[in-house]
Amino acid sequence: MGIMGSSFTFQPVLERIAAEIEKSPGRGRPADYIPALAARDPRRFGMAVAEPDGTVYGVGDWRQPFSAQSITKAFTLALTLAREADQLWEHVGREPSGNPFNSLVQLEYENGIPRNPFINAGALVVTDRLHSHTGDAVGTLLDFLRAESGNPGITPHEDVAASEAAHGDRNAALAHFMASYGNIGNPVPVLLEQYFRQCSIEASCADLALAGTFLARHGIRADGSRLLTRSQAKQVNAVMLTCGTYDAAGEFAYRVGLPGKSGVGGGIVAVVPGRCTLCVWSPGLDERGNSVAGVAALDRFTTLTGLSVF
Repeated sequence: MGIMGSSFTFQPVLERIAAEIEKSPGRGRPADYIPALAARDPRRFGMAVAEPDGTVYGVGDWRQPFSAQSITKAFTLALTLAREADQLWEHVGREPSGNPFNSLVQLEYENGIPRNPFINAGALVVTDRLHSHTGDAVGTLLDFLRAESGNPGITPHEDVAASEAAHGDRNAALAHFMASYGNIGNPVPVLLEQYFRQCSIEASCADLALAGTFLARHGIRADGSRLLTRSQAKQVNAVMLTCGTYDAAGEFAYRVGLPGKSGVGGGIVAVVPGRCTLCVWSPGLDERGNSVAGVAALDRFTTLTGLSVF
């Protein structure tokens, strides 16, 4: 089991990883198509590990809020799955796409059913369905993130949401296209506002690691209530493993070996079922939209601890 022991704490591992990352030269580049994100310093780095009992370890900028972006898609998937179970899978698939996260190509071949919940088209469908169930998808998501993390200050960043809306033509095209197939239930402008605000939510590594521990607890929330069945928690983790890092999911599974969900804000959440949830943040991205230092740090974590799903 690598260096794991009965009295093991994650802090020394995190400090060793941070020291190694500090020495690494290439860090990628921040997302430049969202102006509010482009100014982030790619040398910033934070990492947190949350255990199922709520114990959190962290290093670097682990309490610095950042733009969660697509990481939120893992949470909206869980919240929607909790409300409609297998009915959700009639509207969105579970297969890796192999195409960029904002591609239109497959939608026409597949009659407006997106390939998975984490490409933009699939995330739009999931947010649409959550909004139909709750009347406020973003509010529902915020309530969940605040409760699970214990941080009532988690909130969308309105400038980032406005920035995304101003550059949101591709997402609008995806939504209208799926609406033409009857796969969107709300007016497209309403859905887009919800989606952009969802993606603009700011939270820290500590917040997101804690909020994600229900996936390490096989569907159990921080207060002991059950959000997902054990089987549904497995489904979310499985889709994260195969689809959570855009069209680099195979490489991520090969290097890291954990279910993960990345965002172009530079964050990645990863789950070790039964053991812990991690969140790492560094704004410099590779060409696939994943944090360069983040993937490297998670790779080192699974190597040093021996923790992986394989």
